[in-house]
Amino acid sequence: MLQFTEFYGGEGMELQATGLTFKVKSAKRVKTPYQELLLLDTYDWGKMLVLDGAVQTTERDEFIYHEMIVHPALFTFNRRVSRALVIGGGDGGTVRELLKHNVEKVELVEIDRDVVETALNELPTISSALKDERVTVHFADGREFVKGKEGVYDLIIVDCSDPIGPSAVLYQEEFYRDCFKALVPDGIFVTQSESPFAQRKIHRQVVKELEKVFQIVRPYLAFIPTYPSGMWSFTIGSKTLDPLGVHPVTLQRLYEEFKKRNGQPKYYNPEVHYGAFAIPNFVYMEE
Repeated sequence: MLQFTEFYGGEGMELQATGLTFKVKSAKRVKTPYQELLLLDTYDWGKMLVLDGAVQTTERDEFIYHEMIVHPALFTFNRRVSRALVIGGGDGGTVRELLKHNVEKVELVEIDRDVVETALNELPTISSALKDERVTVHFADGREFVKGKEGVYDLIIVDCSDPIGPSAVLYQEEFYRDCFKALVPDGIFVTQSESPFAQRKIHRQVVKELEKVFQIVRPYLAFIPTYPSGMWSFTIGSKTLDPLGVHPVTLQRLYEEFKKRNGQPKYYNPEVHYGAFAIPNFVYMEE
């Protein structure tokens, strides 16, 4: 029987197993121009996308990541979002959740065409929104794509892999400043910001760099079983809108309207919205 175990570089430690080993029915491997791509069909987690040995998404738990990278920011806007940019996210799940909010136009910038093509062919429940007429896919370097743009987007979401290889430049202050310029006056920026437990230094660095750029910075948590330690973070950078400043009555109204259009989300709800921003003490304690 085939098995797959993800290894990651923990804080101050050599590569170690995440603690999860997946039983695999079949595997496809593609060496793209940018990274090694594995498409695994597993017994317990459905199909799984792996890039350079790191699990990106599985059919079983992808809803947690994709709902939480999108909904906290979208429910912070008390208006329709006209134009959104997703950098990375070639599996299409983030785009899928954005379109549930009736976003008028979504641009996806993915450097690796093989990721998008694999998702379209193998992960249709995640990627199907990429075919929507409101979506434009650019195969380009997200760092370069955002340069020089001013006041274009209501929302920018960075749905990238770990800060190695082609994603490394998406964790730097200069990139965050370019994103700031590309946002409208009340625009919001969101990025995945690694595990505060397994990659605490990287997480803290992301927050620190964003605090140099945005007036409001709010890290928040979700619990994703197939990611290192299970404890995962995202961080919002905002010019004026605070996700914790949304009135509970307003949030409940927006949530009920969302449910009428799309059904109930599997993970996100108003209580999760506020509670996700409660960060355990150890994350920012001095060592």
